[in-house]
Formats: sequence, structure tokens, C-alpha cells
Amino acid sequence: MPRKKVLKPSNRPTLSRKNRMTFLLNDEEKKAFDRYVRKYRVKNQSRFLRELVMLAVIRQLEEDHPTLF
Repeated sequence: MPRKKVLKPSNRPTLSRKNRMTFLLNDEEKKAFDRYVRKYRVKNQSRFLRELVMLAVIRQLEEDHPTLF
């Protein structure tokens, strides 16, 4: 019988998520989201949405970054 894998604590500091953000979707948006989740087998919808939003935020901030020339 194979041994169970023992998880070790990470060395990096924990970034706990304390701030909740909520948003609403209309029926068509929800259907599209559910279809995407099923098609691409997204296992963690919360993580998926968080990464998607933060990617858009970081990309926009990089575009708006002031330049010298």
C-alpha cells in the first residue's frame, strides 16, 4: 500500500485573504461562465476569477505607468 504524502508548511509568509468582494452576473453571463468552467474543467472557480481580475488590473496598471519619453 503506498504511503500518504506528508505536506510540509511553506517557508513564505501567508497572505491571508480578509477582504471580500462580490459582484452580480445576469443570466447570460452566468450561463457563459458555467459553460467555460465545464468546458475547460476549472476546478476552483474562486481562484480562477481572482487570477483573471488581478491579471486585468496588473495589465492596466502597467499600461498606465508613466514613462520618461
